[in-house]
Amino acid sequence: MTVKQSKTSPQLSLILEQRPQHIAARPLILTRSRVVTTEVFDTYWRFAAERQRIFFRKAAGIQPPWTSDPILLRYRFTNAYRAADRVTQFLLRRVQAEGPQDARSLFFRTILFKLFNRTETWILLESKSGPLSPENYTYSSYDGALSEAMAAGRRIYSGAYIMPSGGVEGQRKHAAHLKLLETMMKDDLPMRIAESESMQKAFHLLRGYPMIGDFLAYQYVTDLNYSDLLNFSEMEFVMPGPGARSGIRKCFADYGSYSESDLIRWMADHQEEEFAKRGIEFPSLWGRPLQLIDCQNLFCEVDKYARVYHPEVAGLSGRARIKQEYRLNAEPVDYWFPPKWGLNENVASWSASQNRLTRSA
Repeated sequence: MTVKQSKTSPQLSLILEQRPQHIAARPLILTRSRVVTTEVFDTYWRFAAERQRIFFRKAAGIQPPWTSDPILLRYRFTNAYRAADRVTQFLLRRVQAEGPQDARSLFFRTILFKLFNRTETWILLESKSGPLSPENYTYSSYDGALSEAMAAGRRIYSGAYIMPSGGVEGQRKHAAHLKLLETMMKDDLPMRIAESESMQKAFHLLRGYPMIGDFLAYQYVTDLNYSDLLNFSEMEFVMPGPGARSGIRKCFADYGSYSESDLIRWMADHQEEEFAKRGIEFPSLWGRPLQLIDCQNLFCEVDKYARVYHPEVAGLSGRARIKQEYRLNAEPVDYWFPPKWGLNENVASWSASQNRLTRSA
């Protein structure tokens, strides 16, 4: 891939010119074998830190631009921490924290939201059906609201990832997903999930349903684990998705005897020393280090970033450009995290200090 000069800013052209012309593959001695990294491995750590600095600058109310990196200025990338993304914040505060906290209710609301992963769809269903719960659910009312929205040209699914259709001829995609949720509830999946002895066991329970592969099952179990339905460490289990696997391939020329999951865990376990080696001060999430889910997501984001910054490095996806450009959303986010993480007091103190700085400026 070559970067077309007509679509490349002068800043980006300068950065690409200054990059080394060849990848300097080098060995990284891990516990079991000799793993070979590429220069994208170094970019992973620098990207993570700069993306997190952008997060804090935005959260502090600083006016854009929040970075001098032309790739991060132009294109859309998720936060370094998955739980800090705008849609996940809506899930945490509106979907999970509000309403009954029993297993059936938490499971129903979480999976219903994640099937579409779009805040506007949740708000639409609430406006048409009232509080969203297993008790007041009817297929006809939910299907009617979604079908009406689609007929009016409204999007009901997020573009973050593609939900597979049910594969039933003549059946709309959203209808198949509502029926899937119905089946899960009839199977008493909420209680079976709640009684799981491990995150991996809960993952496999979700994985056993049609239309749910490895990627979605891991995303869903992570979302359920934010709530009081589950209480597993995010360092317990990881399952790399397609984007992460492509990013791992760009960062490592040779995996040695390690699996992709092993490499994600290694990144999480050694993050402090890797940042320190490069002289990078990483601003953690109010004291919470990167978890397995975050390191997994960062591989996906670095896969995208490297399409422009390291166009000569091949991943697994075969994609050569970044589709989504950044669009400013000026609506502030009042950050809030699962209380069991113990972060919200730190967040409140930080926010108060930022407000004092703003008033005194």
